[in-house]
Amino acid sequence: MLYQIGPVTVDVFPFNADSVEEDGSTEYAKKDLLGRMPGREFTGEGDEKFSIRGQVFPTKIGGLTEIETLNGLRRSGERVMVVRGDGKVLGWHAIESVRKSHEMLGPNGVGQVIKHDIVLVRVDAPGSDAGATLLSMLLSLF
Repeated sequence: MLYQIGPVTVDVFPFNADSVEEDGSTEYAKKDLLGRMPGREFTGEGDEKFSIRGQVFPTKIGGLTEIETLNGLRRSGERVMVVRGDGKVLGWHAIESVRKSHEMLGPNGVGQVIKHDIVLVRVDAPGSDAGATLLSMLLSLF
């Protein structure tokens, strides 16, 4: 196993990946200062994105079902746990986008080669929305 994205296993066969890209950011509030460079105040972590790219051969070994499953998870907005093949837990993610590119179309309109790019963004664990919990506690006082 290379990665486990919720119920979908990314492996060499049938649903594979040949590259992974990670991107993290930090958020700063910009403050204009007279006669100086703008000040920056750290406001917290920004988005942590994770992209998995690869290609599948649906007519020979499959893989299209896994892409459609990930697309369904994206549509539903469901949060999924992501685990790397060495056992490292990468945390909860939402599937931000699923891009697929069909090449060498067959008579049924499905490509003999389908390149895919899955973009995930790190999110809080399900049920850990502390802000909503605090708001509901405050509203219950009234």
